[in-house]
Amino acid sequence: MSKHLTNTQAMRYNRQIVLPRIDLDGQEALLNANVCVVGIGGLGTAASNNLCASGVGKLTLIDSDNVDVTNLPRQTLFSESDVGMTKVAAAKARLTDINSNCEINGIEAHFSECHENEIANADIVLDCTDNADSRDLINRLCFKYRTPLVSGSAIRFEGQLFVAIPGKSRCYGCLRQLFEAPELSCVEAGIFSPVVNIVGTYQAMLAMQVLMHFDDIPLNTLMIFDGLRHDWQHWQLPDSLSCSLCQA
Repeated sequence: MSKHLTNTQAMRYNRQIVLPRIDLDGQEALLNANVCVVGIGGLGTAASNNLCASGVGKLTLIDSDNVDVTNLPRQTLFSESDVGMTKVAAAKARLTDINSNCEINGIEAHFSECHENEIANADIVLDCTDNADSRDLINRLCFKYRTPLVSGSAIRFEGQLFVAIPGKSRCYGCLRQLFEAPELSCVEAGIFSPVVNIVGTYQAMLAMQVLMHFDDIPLNTLMIFDGLRHDWQHWQLPDSLSCSLCQA
């Protein structure tokens, strides 16, 4: 059964509700949404923070790592007192403080096939992971269950975003045919803190716009952010791609 905004909630989110593209219907779409965030690092903390604060009704967080002091410069949801805690537990506590009306489902585990129910039950998935195997699995499960996906990545001064909506666009696997997964991690290559937060925040914005049925989502498009040149580039996937998953 769909939830409706209370008067208190309507006042809380008034600055969004007054936007013609959102209105009460859009805010209630967020209230009734279940968003799955896989990976609670730099991207995941920025994304979940924005989703929770903006009024998403339920967040499912999946991650197996603990908070380390080296995470703090870019994973701004955490504080020094969280060091040693699991990222899921620390994020859940912080997000509950931000918005007690948001239901937080925390799963302290490495993402695997056994989490397909979380993908199946989600209204949209945010891939905030940092390895190719997880990204490929998330893409396959999202396609299997027709769940929209917002994929983000960031390294050095660069960020990338890709939105896939099964039945409306190409999948992340199509993009993976054209670009090899980077061999270097952020530990080896480095990452500029504001870049990862920009990309994670942008993932949240795209996810909310998909949930509210905006009609100008950049589908079949790789969005690339350059933190040194301060610009965004949009690269359209070629029609000639053949994908065994989404074009079978």
